[in-house]
Amino acid sequence: MRVALWPDADADELASEFDSLLEAPDQVVFVAERESGGLCGMVEAGIRPFANPVDEQPCAFVEGWWVDADMRRAGVGRALIAAVEDWARARGFHELGSDALLDNTVSHAAHLALGFEERERTVAFRKWL
Repeated sequence: MRVALWPDADADELASEFDSLLEAPDQVVFVAERESGGLCGMVEAGIRPFANPVDEQPCAFVEGWWVDADMRRAGVGRALIAAVEDWARARGFHELGSDALLDNTVSHAAHLALGFEERERTVAFRKWL
């Protein structure tokens, strides 16, 4: 699911990151199972020192959220985000940040449907030196 979420990333690097993510005390991963077995969704979240859309510092932040296409609009994404919300509240946070690429309108709609509010839009730049 990480490869599906971040298709431009190196699969081996994603696997290595995942292993260290599971050991980090300020990171969490929740997964959703299909009734027939196997996974159909996941969400990764963590505590960041800061994030632009969130007023709290440090802040709870959704780092990655994926639901298989055939399971979307069935409550899987909502349940995953609810698990992150509970996790963040238990750590004393009052806000949950997240982001999505500008062209990912499916993610925008999912966020809005779950009560997130859009705070800003950005375009990131880089210059090689």
